[in-house]
Amino acid sequence: MTDLKSGYVAIVGRPNVGKSTLLNRLVGEKISIVSRKAQTTRHRVAGILTEADAQYVFVDTPGFQTKHASALNRAMNRGVTQALADVDVVVFVVEAKAFSAQDRAVIRLLPEGKPVILAVNKTDMLKEKNSLLPLLAGFSKEYPFAAIVPVCATRGNQLQDLLAEVRKYLPHDELLFAEDDITDKSERFLAAEYIREKVFRLIGDELPYATTVEIEKFEIDGALRRISAAIVVDRAAHKGIVIGKGGEMLKRIASEARQDMERLFDGKVFLEVFVKVKSGWSDDERLLKSLGYE
Repeated sequence: MTDLKSGYVAIVGRPNVGKSTLLNRLVGEKISIVSRKAQTTRHRVAGILTEADAQYVFVDTPGFQTKHASALNRAMNRGVTQALADVDVVVFVVEAKAFSAQDRAVIRLLPEGKPVILAVNKTDMLKEKNSLLPLLAGFSKEYPFAAIVPVCATRGNQLQDLLAEVRKYLPHDELLFAEDDITDKSERFLAAEYIREKVFRLIGDELPYATTVEIEKFEIDGALRRISAAIVVDRAAHKGIVIGKGGEMLKRIASEARQDMERLFDGKVFLEVFVKVKSGWSDDERLLKSLGYE
């Protein structure tokens, strides 16, 4: 029997608890996009961490949607339930405050017979540090968790403790991916996500939820990548907002996304970004599939 352990670990929780930040910190690269807006993540994204004695395949999932019933949100919820069905361990992320109704809705989805480790995130936000232990004691009554680990994903605090708890429940197995792999997603997918992240970060509160990104061309020429991408909006009125006065907003989105791509891809990127309208895209099952939503 080999001492090596390898397995899939779902990272789940309600929207905006820091799941993507946690995955990126664990892997050491920005695999899953992040913003301060809830529901930024729309796809299952695997981040791979390989150590001397274990390979962790962390699957970041969208926050479970309970308020809206669009085809996009149904697809996102399917991503959560499918991820839970296919993993060896579940890391359930909550904030360091009282359990909410949304947290309990996620508990109802947790698969029977699989270890669930509770990661209590954002512990740096606690005003009274001595309130942590009573908080954790209360959490332990919500579900028979295999372990409860307080963490701070933004600062990287106690992530080694979290990994140690996860490793206990990984199966003995050979590597599932090559040692230098950091994700199961293609560069094409990551390029689209980096652009979408900038839309979420740079444009007002509601419009980003009505946008997606479609890569129309992705060519590799040595160390150079030539990428053409469309930011898809739901209404014609949204197009001008994304472009901005004199095209300044679109230029900023493209520039910041290109810089992220060049860091991750370790090479020059020629990026062309434009905007097009596809009315009702987020509630059209066929169109969603063509845009890469499961």
